[in-house]
Amino acid sequence: MTAKELWEKAGLSGSYEAWAFGEAADELAELVAQGTKTATCSAYDIYLYENEPIPKEGAYSVILNSKDEAVCIIQTTKVTVVPFNQVTKEHAYKEGEGDRSLEYWREVHIDFLTNELESIQQTFNENTKVICEEFKVVYK
Repeated sequence: MTAKELWEKAGLSGSYEAWAFGEAADELAELVAQGTKTATCSAYDIYLYENEPIPKEGAYSVILNSKDEAVCIIQTTKVTVVPFNQVTKEHAYKEGEGDRSLEYWREVHIDFLTNELESIQQTFNENTKVICEEFKVVYK
């Protein structure tokens, strides 16, 4: 099913973004659909570089798998921008990956953010700003 088809089936109004999580799109989309993953993060500087608005509370997204098939619809419930070294263990847990610890989260996200920032010729450090989003599944 496409993003548009799922959106129409859900009967929601307004606009939405359709996107997939990076390298592990299928695994992370499944964690979202199961309700295990209720948060994500991204590099703030990517939004600045691409002149894109940061995510907003109340916004809808159709989560796609690696084949661009719609898996579920989420609604953003909270958005904060913090330095990497101030991401909390609560946020790491809500991301739902690995053992859900802050240590695991930091290890995985140092690599992720380093690669993401290299794409715009920037360097990751412990003070790099990240956008932390929380969300809920509203349709699957």
